[in-house]
Amino acid sequence: MTKIADVRGKTADELKTMLLDLRKEQFNLRFQRATGQLEAVGRIRAVRRDIARVKTVLGQQARQSQKS
Repeated sequence: MTKIADVRGKTADELKTMLLDLRKEQFNLRFQRATGQLEAVGRIRAVRRDIARVKTVLGQQARQSQKS
């Protein structure tokens, strides 16, 4: 689980890379669940929330740069 302070401290490029990695992990977890190999079921929820955190911060940064 990523803390929001850690996410806010990253640049937009780092956040986009992090978002890509999280989406890959989410895909792999969904694939494991479908094949019955998933053991850490709570990880799906944590990844989904991390994706939401990253997208929120990216949106905030975009709005902030438009104001300036």
